[in-house]
Amino acid sequence: MTSRIASELLQDLRERYDSVDWDAELKVDRLVDPPAPLTEIFAAGRRKLLEGDWDLGVVVTDLPLKVGGRPVSRHLSPTHGLAVLSLPALGPLHLRQRLRRALVELIGELTGRGADDEWEDNVLRELATDTGHRPSVLYVPALLASHLRLLLGMVRANRPWRLAARLYGALVAALAVGAYGLVASDVWGLSSAAGWWRLLLMCVLSVAGTVAAVIVAHGLWERAPDPRVRGQVALFNVTTTLTVAIGIACLYLALFVLILGAAELLVRPSVFDPVLGHPASIGDYVALAWFTASFATVAGGLGAGLESREAVREAAYTTAGREESP
Repeated sequence: MTSRIASELLQDLRERYDSVDWDAELKVDRLVDPPAPLTEIFAAGRRKLLEGDWDLGVVVTDLPLKVGGRPVSRHLSPTHGLAVLSLPALGPLHLRQRLRRALVELIGELTGRGADDEWEDNVLRELATDTGHRPSVLYVPALLASHLRLLLGMVRANRPWRLAARLYGALVAALAVGAYGLVASDVWGLSSAAGWWRLLLMCVLSVAGTVAAVIVAHGLWERAPDPRVRGQVALFNVTTTLTVAIGIACLYLALFVLILGAAELLVRPSVFDPVLGHPASIGDYVALAWFTASFATVAGGLGAGLESREAVREAAYTTAGREESP
């Protein structure tokens, strides 16, 4: 049945997505030893995809899949270019037809996520573009320029603005430091004396440092096992960096707004003025929020470091699980 499904899939893909030349390859491999979490299946599938120099991959497994304790038939990550499909979840009847339909649907979701045909065609053409023969110095800029649409689509699919909300350890640590900054008079004085250029430098360093710490601590940076796949790996790493950077920047902005509002409400001028040595202005409140948000963001990064690798990967790469309808 497997060889027949592979040939039927190739036919379906060539009919449905005729803007590129398809080549379907079937590999039978026991990727993991059960029981295995979904993140482990994804990691093994991703390694196999890079080893084979494939642009997209679908892992068909006989293991049940669960997301948040809810059984699902499929799970996918456009950033990884990979989907996992649970064969038992398709049911005992009309299995071949349901599998064939599910495979084509997964390819469509990996490329377009419900977008129109023109978007899917453009993404597929970019996936098929070979940039491996460009000079190494110009490789990454050329790769990003030629795959900008694909890059933006991958980042959007990850919903980076929701990154911090999925990491409770990071939120708790950031809010704790933010609350401390509101009640510590030493922080009030330091923020007032810092000056705008120091506050800006602290902002940039705190966001950049936190992004680097999250990526390194949880192994989100991928290395190319073969020069043939360096384009795919480079695109993945840029997507990861942008996803985490946007997520941390959103956390910083949210902290700034919350701290500024809380400072205006709780830190009255009667207690603020003596510490500053002059009447407090709106600029002093902004400086306090700016200063505190920088340290709170770093604390959030440290809190994220306490999260499990699986939790951070799930937060960074929004994956979609779906139950199979009868």
